[in-house]
Amino acid sequence: MDSFVACEQCESVNRVNLETAEAKTPICAKCKAKLPISGGVVTVNDRTFAALTSGSPIPVVVDFWAAWCGPCKSFAPTFSEVARELGGKFVFAKLDTDANPQSPARYNIRGIPSLVAFLKGRELARSSGAMPPPVFKNWLAGLSS
Repeated sequence: MDSFVACEQCESVNRVNLETAEAKTPICAKCKAKLPISGGVVTVNDRTFAALTSGSPIPVVVDFWAAWCGPCKSFAPTFSEVARELGGKFVFAKLDTDANPQSPARYNIRGIPSLVAFLKGRELARSSGAMPPPVFKNWLAGLSS
């Protein structure tokens, strides 16, 4: 199953096979830089956020989080687990709000963790707060219908 990753160097959106990405670090097709993906979860920053959310042909689910946030830390394993399970249907991305303040400000993120789903640059849905896996999967299922 494939997912999509925006390169941190050239901002190109790359298709990545999730099975092979676990065994071998994927590289950008354009500039050959290593791509920021681990366990089916893509790391984005203020530069790559727009490229990925507008350039991916499948919905991108962004987890806005911070290292000091307890609920963010407790939700991280759920996000990773669901990313491994549903990768290919969605791109799962994480954005550190402390290191990248522009994107959260642009989308009026007031509390974390916040999840926002995008398709072709447009916001589809959002949810604030950590969710258990069944609730998170249910929220994602609502995006597909």
